[in-house]
Amino acid sequence: MKIIGVDVGGTFTDLVYCDMATGEVAIHKVSTTPDDPSRAIVEGTLELCKDAKVAPGAIDFLLHGTTTATNAVLEHKGAVTGMVTNQGFRDIIHIARHQRVEHYSIMQELPWQNRPLVKRRHRKVVKGRLVPPQGAELEPLDEADVRAAAKELKAEGVQSVAVCFLFSYLNPAHENRAKEILQAEMPGVFVTTSSSISPQFREFERFTTACLCAFIGPKMGTYINRLSGALKDAGVRADVRIMASNGGVATPAMVADKPVITLLSGLAAGVLGGAWIGGLSDRKRLITFDIGGTSADIGIVVDGRFVETDPRSSSIAGFPLLLPMIDIHTIGAGGGSIAYIDQGGAFRVGPRSAGAVPGPAAYGKGGISPTVTDANVVLGRLDVNEFLGGSMKLDAAPSHRVIGELAEALGMDKLEAAEGVLTVINSNMANAIRSRTVQKGIDPRDFALVAFGGAGPLHGAEVAMMLEIPEVIVPPYPGITSAMGLLTTDLKYDAIRTQFQVSTKPDLARFNADFRAMEEHLRGQFTADNFSADKISFARDGDLRYVGQGYELKIAFPDGKVDEKNIVDVWERFHEAHKREYGHAFRENPIEVVNIRVSGAGEMPKIKTLAPPKGGSLEKAKLRTGQCVFRVGTELKPVETVFYRRDLLPPGTTFKGPAIVLQKDSTTVVPPGWLAANDKIGNLILTRAKAADGGK
Repeated sequence: MKIIGVDVGGTFTDLVYCDMATGEVAIHKVSTTPDDPSRAIVEGTLELCKDAKVAPGAIDFLLHGTTTATNAVLEHKGAVTGMVTNQGFRDIIHIARHQRVEHYSIMQELPWQNRPLVKRRHRKVVKGRLVPPQGAELEPLDEADVRAAAKELKAEGVQSVAVCFLFSYLNPAHENRAKEILQAEMPGVFVTTSSSISPQFREFERFTTACLCAFIGPKMGTYINRLSGALKDAGVRADVRIMASNGGVATPAMVADKPVITLLSGLAAGVLGGAWIGGLSDRKRLITFDIGGTSADIGIVVDGRFVETDPRSSSIAGFPLLLPMIDIHTIGAGGGSIAYIDQGGAFRVGPRSAGAVPGPAAYGKGGISPTVTDANVVLGRLDVNEFLGGSMKLDAAPSHRVIGELAEALGMDKLEAAEGVLTVINSNMANAIRSRTVQKGIDPRDFALVAFGGAGPLHGAEVAMMLEIPEVIVPPYPGITSAMGLLTTDLKYDAIRTQFQVSTKPDLARFNADFRAMEEHLRGQFTADNFSADKISFARDGDLRYVGQGYELKIAFPDGKVDEKNIVDVWERFHEAHKREYGHAFRENPIEVVNIRVSGAGEMPKIKTLAPPKGGSLEKAKLRTGQCVFRVGTELKPVETVFYRRDLLPPGTTFKGPAIVLQKDSTTVVPPGWLAANDKIGNLILTRAKAADGGK
């Protein structure tokens, strides 16, 4: 079985090839083509196949993490979207819940009002109403109204439509019929329903999730078709799978139908890759730290499992998103982040980025703004002749010029300005990690930091110092760890049903019937994707809260039959989870089950481990010595630094900083006072020298 993983970033497209039979691994990077990401994917795939000496037609699977959907929402460049909803509820997605995002700010931005997914003139209302508790029909759907709405939307040039009716999570009949009419009246237009995307209560969040799906639907459909066609034309016959936000992959057909599941596609792969690589070094409590050209993405892994978002706090670009997602925090901080002085005179770095084009000044593509990469060049931490393994040369002169201009504006020395750029960006990233750890009651000192992406190993040690994290793990192929994460997961689909059951009188028959129905539904999807029964597994969960609360916690339900005995275990797990989350539990209070969930997994071939590094000797790995600028004590000064080739470092090797470790896909900085050890699978484990020496 031969598999390629492809992760498209803002600056580079990263690729990894793995032959599952032999364990052979090959990596490659090409510049991202923002106008059409599929061009870089095809180009990189063909070049990687050539490097690995494998025919493109011999690849079995191509797994892809994409930012197409994410960027469409972040840049607000989706389709002209329409909406069909009940009479009287045209403005649900504008009014929201009257909850202020920032309680005391009079200048806050409400994205659903400032940049609506669906303009008001494209929101059409129709007669028809379903009512709880079972979704009975109070008023029939007026099909003539739906046809009239379709004609108006078609005349207005709408490219995509979301059908959003009240209580459709109880009964999708009205939404399904409206979809049929819209598709008949508007052939070629993307149509989705809220009940097919997120069949659960809370109409604002459900409607907005459906509108997000419609907003990105045409662009994702075009992208998937273009990619599939380009790969086929290039002779790549592999089955394509797309990374989803829930940590699994999905088929192109599923993504074309429900593109909203890919909104954290590329980011999710990074967390999976970081968790997998940490597990190979027997670390189970990890902070994944993925820095690329434009952003830094942070995830938390506890006991080998990634943390998922609370459904009520999931969002993208400020829009609520009611879907299963890995909890990932992203900030605008990367190698291309631009340093500047704002209108108030403050020194800032990011979130603006030079991107792939023109990129940092050192790239020689016309960049004129000082970036994080330029600061690293000025400080000597990037080897201008060995960037990307020597396949790309950096030009130090433009970096010195733009950093010098920044230093002049700041009234400081050029080296101080360069270090200031790194200090600001590192502080921004450390604060982002604090928001996912310290502010949630998690002590980062109990974790290892997995630093990857093209720029993660450059900054990992200094960010760890700010947070007192004891060790940093740098994967063998840090620049393509997200792409490698694609090779560690399964095909995953999710199902959900709203319940509203209370622990004092649970309807066990309903629990069992609904769990069976959801599992059968998912089993049908996996069967359509050619998965046999022995390759399919299910996990059950529920969203629980105390009666009267407004927020839920996700709690595991037992496999098999839910009975009077094991339901008590569910209540106890909720009490314990509530105590962990909030510091207390109310064991005498009744518990409400809001939703039940089933997550299905279809087993995919996975990369198991990495071949141990061959290496050579520390002396052979040593390329040269040179001057790099570090702060030693209070003094910023050039320090004699050893440059190593990572591929020649043998397992078990330990060396002291300051050192720079060079490889094709990244550069690792080992600051003064740090030790680096090359472990059995080739992970570089960085630790503070004092801690490593027992405090001596």
